[in-house]
Amino acid sequence: QVELVDDGGGVVQPGGSLRLSCAAFGRSFSGYAMGWFRQAPGKEREFVAAISWNGDKRDYADSVKGRLTISRDKAKNTASLQMNSLNPADAAVNYCTAEMNPVTTAIVKGNVEWWGDGTQVTVAS
Repeated sequence: QVELVDDGGGVVQPGGSLRLSCAAFGRSFSGYAMGWFRQAPGKEREFVAAISWNGDKRDYADSVKGRLTISRDKAKNTASLQMNSLNPADAAVNYCTAEMNPVTTAIVKGNVEWWGDGTQVTVAS
């Protein structure tokens, strides 16, 4: 009933930038928080960023604060993750996520209702 399509990954050198995108299809995401998780090879999936339904609240993992910015377009049911100053630790498959509550609390805790298929971010010279 709900599908998240994430895209925008690629290969960048350290210090480079990427912009990930996520589009929601199916039922309306009105009132839903959205976010991003990532998983590096051999590592656990980890929280990256979340944004509330109205966009007034954003949460970030400490490791990405100041470098990554999450945003959304409520009218289009889309979300983006602007990734700047990327370093090798950022290399991972990044997953768009959504959760039915309008606030970010559940996503920050890892409670996610829907997942995208993931988009690969590679950081290498």
